[in-house]
Amino acid sequence: QVQLVESGGGLVQAGGSLRLSCAGSGIIFSLYIMNWYRQAPGKQRELVATITSGGTINYADSVKGRFTISRDNAKNTVYLQMNSLKPEDTAVYYCNALRRVENYWGQGTQVTVSS
Repeated sequence: QVQLVESGGGLVQAGGSLRLSCAGSGIIFSLYIMNWYRQAPGKQRELVATITSGGTINYADSVKGRFTISRDNAKNTVYLQMNSLKPEDTAVYYCNALRRVENYWGQGTQVTVSS
């Protein structure tokens, strides 16, 4: 059974930082592209950051320079370090594991940034 479990969300003031974690099980974690998505109320889910199995990284323009994605394959975990948070970063953040036709999601973790 595949599980992705996010943690690290919470309430933070604008300008603050949070570090999200996503622990995977039931998959060969190192083979998967790992993504962080977010969905704000009334908006579509958007891709925030990607790290491939080879370590290639991409970010949405809205978070470049503020967020950092990383992975520790030995711990089956992907991280999202979020700095200089803004109220518009408020959303539910989801972890996603992707490989060929396999596509798995976590349950999400709420991030709320107060102004």
